[in-house]
Amino acid sequence: QVQLVESGGGLVQAGESLTLFCAAFGDTATYNGFAWYVQLPGTEREIERELVAAISSEGATKYADFVKDRFTISRNDAKNTVTLLMDHLKPEDTAVYYCSPGQYYDGQYYPASGYWGQGTQGTVSS
Repeated sequence: QVQLVESGGGLVQAGESLTLFCAAFGDTATYNGFAWYVQLPGTEREIERELVAAISSEGATKYADFVKDRFTISRNDAKNTVTLLMDHLKPEDTAVYYCSPGQYYDGQYYPASGYWGQGTQGTVSS
């Protein structure tokens, strides 16, 4: 099993930056990738979460079109942490952000079923 703790959310103005942190505990070696997902306002189910960014153990990355060139995902395997640097934030980036372990291969990311943290809220005012 894997436990995840997200942090770093907050309230910022449009154009500013936020850095989100995810600490992973447990059987993380089972998975070669980590990703950040977003739960947009008005949605509640886990299945409605959208992939924001993913990173493999080799450092390959994948981004959703709506965050490309603004967000950067990185990982520190020694500390079992995953970071999401969010620059040039827009009001539509307002959401709860979750990290999740998974498998990343052939340019695709496959999340592990049921492993989510409590999420961290990012709010961007206009």
